[in-house]
Amino acid sequence: MTHAQLVSQIAVNHLTPQCRKLYTHLQSRKAHGVSQMEAMLLLRIAALPRRISDLEEAGIEISRERKVDETGHAYVRYSLAA
Repeated sequence: MTHAQLVSQIAVNHLTPQCRKLYTHLQSRKAHGVSQMEAMLLLRIAALPRRISDLEEAGIEISRERKVDETGHAYVRYSLAA
């Protein structure tokens, strides 16, 4: 286990249940990540940007990718940093 993995594991143990659920989801979908709509529907997380901030405050690196859907609406897709 690398130092970064160890730090992340320690940080995860101190997260709220919602943040742990989000972190587990991000780990299982590394390449795909999660959007606000997916977080609301799949994880029942209404304040995704706040939960992302909580993960970052715990030392977990998060990547953001700005996208535009087929209707022209912009959104952000969050994933674990590589």
